[in-house]
This record gives sequence, structure tokens and C-alpha cells, in this order.
Amino acid sequence: MMENESGACGTGRSGEYREAASEAIAGLAARIAEEIRENGPIGFDRFMGLALYDPAGGYYARRTGQVGREGDFFTSVSAGPLFGLLIARHLTQFWEDCGRPDRWRVLELGAHDGRLAEDILDHLPEDALAALEYAILEPLPKLAAAQAERLGDRVRIAGDAGDLEPLPGMLVANEVLDALPCRLVESDGSEWNELGVACEMVRGLRSASEEASRFTYQSLGPAAPLTESLPLRPAGYRTEVRDNFESFLKPLSGLVQRMLWFDYGFERDDYYADSRAEGTLRTFHKHRADDNPLQSPGELDITAHVDFTAFREAVEACGGQVIRFENQSRFLTEVGREWLLSLEGRTDPDALKLVRNFQTLTHPGQLGSRFHVMEARFD
Repeated sequence: MMENESGACGTGRSGEYREAASEAIAGLAARIAEEIRENGPIGFDRFMGLALYDPAGGYYARRTGQVGREGDFFTSVSAGPLFGLLIARHLTQFWEDCGRPDRWRVLELGAHDGRLAEDILDHLPEDALAALEYAILEPLPKLAAAQAERLGDRVRIAGDAGDLEPLPGMLVANEVLDALPCRLVESDGSEWNELGVACEMVRGLRSASEEASRFTYQSLGPAAPLTESLPLRPAGYRTEVRDNFESFLKPLSGLVQRMLWFDYGFERDDYYADSRAEGTLRTFHKHRADDNPLQSPGELDITAHVDFTAFREAVEACGGQVIRFENQSRFLTEVGREWLLSLEGRTDPDALKLVRNFQTLTHPGQLGSRFHVMEARFD
């Protein structure tokens, strides 16, 4: 929207939305500060969970539109429908390998506005589609409403894993694990300590009577046994640990036979390498990265890379077995091999556009090597 002469954005629905969003964000910060004042410093995982998923003011709970060129970050889905087309080919092969059951399920997590679901559904063959229940697990009401508006009766939207009965099927999750709340630890050279979040009141920011909360890190004491699998690192080395993978996976493991996870991260030795002394915790806003997640909770995306070794251990603890772990480029190239061959010799604009989309998804300098694919079996 164009600015008016005073430099402020124009009024109307957009202006009303921004005002409501600002109030929700300010309200969330005030509620976090109140919790800290009443109970003392909170774990960073608690802070991150509220900042992202609080039903009233959380980053993902307030609206859609964070993904894509006009949003805060870019994902494989943003490159166009090809990502969904290739996943649909993999899902179709799974259905055929299962003996083409009369009922089967695709269960998607982190579906956001439903665009990936739409792309997958548009490219499944009719016979597989006729037997399919496409379910989205979505506890946040505004996202569930956006998914229902886009997809209608093509999908089933459930607020809790307990609402779904087991069916032959595959779970699909694109960039979900990196947004799971994590805990922060820092080495003092002899042991690891956990960092929590405290707050202080700052007065007179704009007027003599105004005050606001400023969130700061504070040590919560020794981090053991949280860090028992981490090597000791020099003083000042700060990183993240997720101890919630198993509790996250357990209610999902009985619903499907396979799980397909797309995300960015490292195996443990690489994640906690000497050179990675500041960890991987980042925020994103309008495609700009920063490393201060304590500012403006609810306004910024907060993310940390995935420790795929820890996630593999959680899969095994839940009775699963990892059958594939590779970069996205290799996975999509294998899945799309026949499709790629069908494009040979074509020079029409549609074919060239698809090739460009494929290059975005697979090129090492773009999404191909940064993202990994982990597939697990639970049968």
C-alpha cells in the first residue's frame, strides 16, 4: 500500500490488520513477561514455543503469508508446483508397493496455507486419489481455516493426532522440525549450562510513562543430562539441543507406515563442530536473517537446524527405522527420473519453466544440498 503524505500507511483493512497484529504481538510480549515475573526465568524452548505458536499472538498462529517472495522466507513449495508433483510420484509408488489398498492416507504436518497439499492432490493419479484420505494435522485455528478455504472437502483437517485412526499411509512434512522449540546451552569450558530467558522493564522509551519488557538470556545452571551426547567445547560456545523429538513422534508413529521429512540440518558430529561456535539459531523477517530471537516475540520466524542424528535416535526409540537419508537433490532426481526423461528434446515455454523449477529445487547452490530428506518406516 502506498504511503500517505505524513509517511504513515493508509487506513482501511490492511491498516486495521497491522494495528490488530501489533496489539497481538505486544500482548504476547506482555504475557511472557508476566509469566517470567511470576515464576522466574523460563527455558528458551518455552519462549520459542510461545513466540511461534501462541494461539493469540504467535508468529504462525496469527496469519498466513509468511512463506514465499512476499513473505519472510522461501521454501521448496515457493518454487512452484513441481515439488508437489514429485512428492506425488513418490506417494503413488508407495501406494502401489502397499498393494493399492482401497483406503490409504497422506498425513501432512506444517501444511501452512495448504499449497503443498493442493500441488500433491493435483498430481496424484485418479485411481490412487479415489482411495485416498488426505489429512492435515493443524491445531492452529487460523491456519486450519486457510487450509479449509483453499482445499475444501479434498482434505480432512484434524486438530490432534488422537482424532485420527491408523491407516496405511505416509506422513509428509516440509520444514517442520526446524521450527520445533529447542533449548539453548553454553559451555563454560568445563561443563554445559542451560540458557533461559529473563526480562527487565525499560522505562521512558518514547515517553516518561511508557515502559516495555526487554528479554535477556540468563543461566539456568548445569544442563546435564540434556548434553550427555555433546562433546565438551571451549568457553562461550553456544548451541541448541532438542530433547522433544521422541515425544513429538510418538503420537504420530502409529498412524502411518512411512514418514517423509524435508528439512535443513546436520548429523551430530557436524552440528557440534568446533567451528560452529554460535550455533544455528536464526530469525527471518522479509528474507533478512538475524540472530536475536528475543526481540519482538510473535513478529519473527525463529528456527534452528535439525540434528539428524538425534532425530534418527528418536525414530528408533519409537519403533521406526530410517530407510533413506540424503540431500534433496539426490532424492528428487531419483523420484523424477522418468519425468525428466519425458522432457528431453522439449523446448516449449512450459517445459523450460519446469526445468528451471527443478534446478531451483536441486542445484547445490540453491535448495538441493542445503535440504535433506529422511524417510522412516514404521511397519
